[in-house]
Amino acid sequence: MADWNLSPNLALNQEVAGRRAAGEDIVHLGFGEARLPAFGPLAERLTAGARRNAYGPVAGGADVREAVAGYFTRRRLPTHPDQVVTAPGSKPLLMAVNHAVPGDVLLPRPCWNTYAPQAVLAGKRAFGVPIPAECGGVPDPAALRETLLATRRQGHDPRTVVITLPDNPTGTLAPPRLVREICALAEEEDLLIVSDEIYRDIVHDPGTPVLSPAEVAPHRTVVTNGLSKTLALGGWRIGVARFPEGPWGDRIRTAVLSVASEVWSTLAGPMQEVAAYAFAEPPAVRARLAACRRLHGAVARDVHRIVVAAGASCRPPTGGFYVYPDFGPCRDRLAAAGVRDSPSLQRHLLDAFGVMVLAGHHLGDDERALRFKAATSMLYGDTAEQQEEALAAADPLRVPHVSAVLERLEETFAKLTAR
Repeated sequence: MADWNLSPNLALNQEVAGRRAAGEDIVHLGFGEARLPAFGPLAERLTAGARRNAYGPVAGGADVREAVAGYFTRRRLPTHPDQVVTAPGSKPLLMAVNHAVPGDVLLPRPCWNTYAPQAVLAGKRAFGVPIPAECGGVPDPAALRETLLATRRQGHDPRTVVITLPDNPTGTLAPPRLVREICALAEEEDLLIVSDEIYRDIVHDPGTPVLSPAEVAPHRTVVTNGLSKTLALGGWRIGVARFPEGPWGDRIRTAVLSVASEVWSTLAGPMQEVAAYAFAEPPAVRARLAACRRLHGAVARDVHRIVVAAGASCRPPTGGFYVYPDFGPCRDRLAAAGVRDSPSLQRHLLDAFGVMVLAGHHLGDDERALRFKAATSMLYGDTAEQQEEALAAADPLRVPHVSAVLERLEETFAKLTAR
């Protein structure tokens, strides 16, 4: 019988909650939550939707699908409401696509810790492909081609490649050139592209170009998104997917709806009310998103500065709210403390310094490497009042409770690698 375990990020989050309840003072960097209060107008829409208690269509009501179609269309992806499916989070949509599309799955390595287990639960094999030096979220194109050839020689049948724009865990965004290379390879090898774009609206510099593969290869790209990250609604579970036009896209969408009808039936009515408002992007929502981008970018860049100053190598974050440092350059110094791989690095940071991170091996990375994911969005404060203060600040790094925790991290990583 297979081992059944909680997803590692959720397990770490529960462990931190238990330790804090027992009185421990822990800096929590191990959970990818946008730790901000629910935006007031969204809470008002939730209340207004309380009477929306009928099941409704499996794909979602006409109003929410029209709003989502408009959202994609404004991002150079012309979309009809019939291409849209809503769900309680993008996670079940990704799982449903695994059930709807045959064949094995190709993933960037490292990647979000849910992609590979979902493939396995759907009876598939997941193959990690190293990411390029400049960014995460996409497999290196040359390595992707080699992996395709090697896995096929072994009798496997990879038919889907997953990419993340911007990326969890590296906090970087693949440039258009790399996206086009992946699309060209997908065309050549007849692969479906699943583009997880849940962080799309958290690109730190709004002038940075974001190219979705659905712009380059629209007939073979499924795009998933949601409100968990951009508007900090993880607990409300609102996800959406855009399916390609044409016969292939219609077949995948029909199969996903079949799965949905047997698993979650439909997105909860009050959440559809919220989604219809949020994806229409009224001025209040756009202003909130701009404030969130500013906060996420400022804190992520400062944590990047801290880990690099301590001796790590790390890609500069450009989107989302993560950094992914590599403490390999400090291996000899860390070995003196018994740190020889990513599990022991995670344990040492927690036991010696009270800092929780998510070790890289949970993300498909080499266990021997000294890499981990740090979710910088957990540093905005412990109360809604503190978080709103950080969000409203012109310079979040000067907010006292934010600067205090950043100073603690600076001291932690300096001590971690001290000679």
